[in-house]
Amino acid sequence: MHVSNLDWLIIITYFIFSFGISFYFSKKAGKDTKNFFLSGRNLPWWIAGTSMVATTFAADTPLAVTELVSKNGIAGNWLWWNMVFGGMLTVFFFARLWRRANILTDAEFVDIRYEGKPAKFLRGLRAVYIGIIMNAIVIAWVNLAMVKILKVMFPDLTLFGLHSIHFLGITFSAQLLYVGLMMLFVAIYASMSGLMGVSITDSFQFVMAMTGSIALAYYAVKHIGGIDGLKESLSGQKWIFDFIPDVSSPSQTAQTAASQGAGAGVLKLSLTALFTYLGVQWWASWYPGAEPGGGGYIAQRMMSAKNEKHSLFATLWFNIAHYALRPWPWILAAMVALVLYPEAQDKGATYVMLIRDLLPSGLLGLMLAAFFAAYMSTIASQTVWGTSYIINDLFRPFIKPGASEKYYVKISRITTFILMFIALIITTQITQISAAWQFILVASGGIGLVLILRWFWWRINAWSEITAMIAPYFLLPFLLSSKFGFGLSISDNYPIILLSVVAWSTLWWLIVTFGTKPTSEAKLKEFYTKVHPGGKGWTPIAEKLPDVKGDQGFVLMFANWFLGSVMVIFALFGIGKFIFKNYTLSYVFFGIALIAGVLITRNMKKIGWKKLAE
Repeated sequence: MHVSNLDWLIIITYFIFSFGISFYFSKKAGKDTKNFFLSGRNLPWWIAGTSMVATTFAADTPLAVTELVSKNGIAGNWLWWNMVFGGMLTVFFFARLWRRANILTDAEFVDIRYEGKPAKFLRGLRAVYIGIIMNAIVIAWVNLAMVKILKVMFPDLTLFGLHSIHFLGITFSAQLLYVGLMMLFVAIYASMSGLMGVSITDSFQFVMAMTGSIALAYYAVKHIGGIDGLKESLSGQKWIFDFIPDVSSPSQTAQTAASQGAGAGVLKLSLTALFTYLGVQWWASWYPGAEPGGGGYIAQRMMSAKNEKHSLFATLWFNIAHYALRPWPWILAAMVALVLYPEAQDKGATYVMLIRDLLPSGLLGLMLAAFFAAYMSTIASQTVWGTSYIINDLFRPFIKPGASEKYYVKISRITTFILMFIALIITTQITQISAAWQFILVASGGIGLVLILRWFWWRINAWSEITAMIAPYFLLPFLLSSKFGFGLSISDNYPIILLSVVAWSTLWWLIVTFGTKPTSEAKLKEFYTKVHPGGKGWTPIAEKLPDVKGDQGFVLMFANWFLGSVMVIFALFGIGKFIFKNYTLSYVFFGIALIAGVLITRNMKKIGWKKLAE
């Protein structure tokens, strides 16, 4: 591989352009925390939604999809496709509520929904647990993916002639140190421009990243003779092309199935795993970008939208682009990698090998810049979001209340650098990306239902959330310990562990909810007056507020949730069938998706979606 002067010119131009956007928005972002963290609540839906998509397009995403396809074929992507059900729930039930809440962070929701010492404790707990600990772990696994990319592309990379540096007992490879420099660059432009600059930069970075991914998929498929050549090359492993997991035979790995030849019955997901992903995970666990009820940087974008209509459309666009449009370039490249690098041990790294081996000068630079774009958009968003927790939900209420807005912006910028340094240290301690995200999912098992119901059931209180957050840590040691428990492995027994944690956490938060006092009636009235979510769960409060009109049309909203999920899934499948030249079925799927979209539009008119812009 040779990185030409043209490639370097493209990469340098990208960095200059990204910095220029941040510099342009830096003055406005410095006015106050509202402008810094929420762009003055003036983002149009296409910017807010594209920023959501760009943030979830991290450096690790194409590599993770390549691993899934290599092990379980196309159907392996149901490990994350299942989250579309939670995403559509956010679109039609929660997007407008988040915008209506008029808060700075999703942790601040605690302050408007609960009260007293439990609420203060919960808000601080969320700031530390999610804003610092979980956020740093997410940034760390994205860093790890970028390190892997650099090791494949630049295996002999050195910094000042050194392949690694030892500091405070920690070994930093040259690749990780260069990732640290990229983090420094991100910290500078993110701390300068706040959310507005990050969102505009995200949109630019998303276009770059998708262009590079499509170019790679095109050259990779062309290299082996087009789609027909791909089908022929994998003719002995036809299960790879299945969109739906086969659950008719005992569980087998992809490698075992491949050795059995074409037509082997393969269960990529066991029945328990399939039930876990499709029936439980999407509503039960917290995961960045797919929080039940919305949350994190998704909530931050919804709260920054111009109005409730823009908030809803931004989230809808995000789910369409995230699940239906974006996966196929990665999937095609992953399938070609199976053909070209069948013996590779690190399947995720084969995606980077395609870049190294197949792309011509110019496109190679574009793809590297695209990876940098995907990496930086995620790091920037995670950092601004995490910093908003630290400042708004920890520093302002507990450490330095009553300071000026400019002071808080200054501390926000300093905190950005500190958070990135913490994440860089954690990166050195992580060896597997999948282990990190699986841990987050099981460690948050059970909290999802509370995050959903707190909007629609008056009886949920601060103790409900606190219990759901900490309950998994009382069960996990018992499940994972070989000395005092079952000695289960998260990677090998993930479905069983997650289902156990969800059942355990749900039992305890229900016991605690009914065993503790509810939030005071005055606070519940205040919340309902402000957000007026409607629904049967608020009947005792709504009856005492006859002048407050709660939201209606829940039957139509549930219909839209179902139709929205159908629309995205069949659009996803329609694109796939078209790519693989099954045109008849493709048109049928597109037709179903179109009908679902028309019905959604009709239902929205009945609900009165135009009022959301008021």
